[in-house]
Amino acid sequence: MLERCGSVPLPPYITHLPGPEDAERYQTVYARHPGAVAAPTAGLHFDEAMLKKISEKGASISRITLHVGAGTFQPVRAGNIEEHRMHRERYDVPGETLQAIAGRRVLAAGTTALRALETAAATGALAGETELFIYPGFRFRVVDRLLTNFHLPKSSLLMLVAAFAGLENVRQAYAHAILERYRFFSYGDAMLIERAA
Repeated sequence: MLERCGSVPLPPYITHLPGPEDAERYQTVYARHPGAVAAPTAGLHFDEAMLKKISEKGASISRITLHVGAGTFQPVRAGNIEEHRMHRERYDVPGETLQAIAGRRVLAAGTTALRALETAAATGALAGETELFIYPGFRFRVVDRLLTNFHLPKSSLLMLVAAFAGLENVRQAYAHAILERYRFFSYGDAMLIERAA
């Protein structure tokens, strides 16, 4: 019913009406289970050939299921950051994925993947819904590196990135991106960042 009557829920900064090409373009090559309201856009940087090259270089690729929610586009409006309530997103971290990443350096492809992995580590629940709000001061347990797009100002995603990389590092990265005219948001450029010490 949704596929027949609905349309692809594009982010508010994409101004064209959704068309058939968006169902293909605004989706990762490794998506398997329907249920997300939006694409986990860091994953748009991968194609099958790149995933194959990554495996050939000796890196293992472990999968999780996550369903990005509509709240991902909502700005943080609370004057006190601790009063902001995050949207819920459904996730599933398979036991074999948890075993595969145990004791290894972990690169999360996107902020939602990071939230799912850190939720599983914090709660012990491998599946469920996360409303984990990550902002500066958060103690990361699982993820060492993050591939992420350049996010909207005042967004929870930008706060997560600042918590992960350090606020000053993020300010410098965004200043560089603006100066060099990088593309921002869903179909934009990405950055690979290391967790701040």
